[in-house]
Formats: sequence, C-alpha cells, structure tokens
Amino acid sequence: MPLRMSALALIMTFLALLLCTAAAVSAQGYSLVGNQFFLQKASAPMPGPAPSAASAPQAIASLLPDTLPGADQGRGAVSLNPGAASLFRGRSGGGLFAPVLKAPPSVKRLLDLIASAEAGKAQYDAVQYGASRKPPKKPTSMTIAEINAWIDATPGQPHAIGRYQMIPATLRRLVKHQGVKPQARFSPELQDQLAHQLIEEAGYSAFLASAMPRKTFMLNLAKIWAGLPVSTGKSYYEGYAGNSASLTWAHFKSEMQRIFPS
Repeated sequence: MPLRMSALALIMTFLALLLCTAAAVSAQGYSLVGNQFFLQKASAPMPGPAPSAASAPQAIASLLPDTLPGADQGRGAVSLNPGAASLFRGRSGGGLFAPVLKAPPSVKRLLDLIASAEAGKAQYDAVQYGASRKPPKKPTSMTIAEINAWIDATPGQPHAIGRYQMIPATLRRLVKHQGVKPQARFSPELQDQLAHQLIEEAGYSAFLASAMPRKTFMLNLAKIWAGLPVSTGKSYYEGYAGNSASLTWAHFKSEMQRIFPS
C-alpha cells in the first residue's frame, strides 16, 4: 500500500510539473514549432483572440499608438498572421530577408489590382487625399526618416502613403520587422517589398496550397486594404474615417479568378 501511494504521488508531481511548464510557455507566446520556423522573426507580438468582423475597426484602432481622430483605422497595422515570413526572401543561413528572390507574376498582378483600388494615377507617389499638409517631396524621393518626420509634424490628419496606402503604424511595423534603415528611400522597390509581407500575412502561401479558401484570402486582403470590398460590396472599414470600397465585389472576384485561375 505505501508503495502504491508513493507511485501515485510521483505521477501527480510529474503532471503538476508538466502543467507549470506549459503555462510558462503559453505566457511567453512560444509556438510548439518555434517562432523561428521560417528563419524569420514574427512581424508582431503573438496576438490574443481575433476581434469579430463587426467590431474589428474599433478593436484594431485601440491597439495603434499613433491612430489619431480622423485617421484610417486597421489597414495592416496589426498582422493578420504574426508568424508569416515575408515573401520572396531567402531562408538559408538564418539571415533575415536575404537574398531577395523574384516574385511570381501572380503577385505582381495582385499588387496591380490592390493599387487600382488604393493609389489611383499617382501610384507609388500617392498620398491620402484627406491629408491637408502634403509631404514636402514626392514619396518616392523621400527616405523613411523623412516620411516619419512628416507624419510627426502633421498630426490630426490621414497619412496613408505610397502605392499601397500604408498608414504610419503599418509602415513602421513593416520597416522595423524587415530591418529597413531610416536612410532608405521609399522607392517603388521598397514599397513592393513591404507589400509582399502584407500579402503573405493575408494568407497567400496558404491560399496557393489550397489550405485557405479563396473567399477567406479575399477577406483578409480587404482587412488590410480598405479600397477592396468584402462580399457585401462594402469596405471592411466602411464609414470609418471616410473609408469605402473602390472596386465592386464582382470586379474583385473576377480579377482574383483571372489572377489565380485554379
């Protein structure tokens, strides 16, 4: 009898230790496969439960330290998939974002579609129309440091900039994650590089692998780019800070089917 009780006590002690270890790992946000699975660091801290679609704009805005009254809300400021690696970057040797690989044609066509909803004719030099105090130079002639200085010097107005209309929190998150230097020019190449990460965070690789439905991928893209519609035909951020969809759902759907026919 004492022997059986001793064995039971040993088992209970072992289980208690396992539970304590699991709790500690969970508290630190570690993944079972490790957050260096793709030899890339996560683009944002491990999030809590995702907000519902109805409350998403307000919930996301509450997480943004530089969201100001009247500014765009959401728009990729919080990663949809913090563990996603940036697209088209070499993963050998453990280095971050090196070397650059060529993006497949489907990504360029997808970026063109997004830009048609976001940037208009200005393309890489687009600045949000609601910004009353525009940057002193064309965005493609500015460095990241100069863009940040313009943002800080013009509070209380929208600051979405470039072909993909990145708001300050999105731009700063991506720049920090990719290790872009303040002196780097906001060139078309850099803008594409930053947008590649947003596309992957929306589920590009999972969609290509048939692990994500087309409609889910389209919804995720609409959560990042307010000019894209959800299935109702409206922007995911409809009515927030003047956001509305620039494309119809039928056009968005047909273009996605053309870009990704299978």
